[in-house]
Amino acid sequence: MTDERNDDQAADGQGPDDAHVVPEGVSEATVEALGTLSAALEVLEHARGLLYGFHRLTGTADLNLGEAVEQLRKAGHTELAERIDTELVGRNVIDGRWTFQIVEDYDDNYYALAKELEQTARDQLVGGKRHLYEASMKEDRRTAGRRRHEAKPADLRD
Repeated sequence: MTDERNDDQAADGQGPDDAHVVPEGVSEATVEALGTLSAALEVLEHARGLLYGFHRLTGTADLNLGEAVEQLRKAGHTELAERIDTELVGRNVIDGRWTFQIVEDYDDNYYALAKELEQTARDQLVGGKRHLYEASMKEDRRTAGRRRHEAKPADLRD
């Protein structure tokens, strides 16, 4: 990712901090592969968030169903209230599982391994450094010497 623009930015005395400098001898292909691996993990983080949202929404709905059952009973609809209470309130959302069990299984058997392997790849290939691909992109895209285009927070000026 070197071009005239990068040369200008290096000349302005700015650049990524040490945590975001590609170690010597690491190829662009390796940085790109780690960037793709990181992007995949970010998608898994998003999916995990949606799964936790599903867990919370389903739990809230179950509590609301219990409240509706009580209101139906008070309104004299005991047969319908009893059916909702016994058939739906507290029901497994997937055979044998409430949503907390789905979340736990995802975390323990998929998400944890994905995090571990992404960390292992970074540790083995670039000394654990994160977001090297993005840091290179930032250097390619920022305008040297321009306010709000600083390489890092320490480069901010008044």
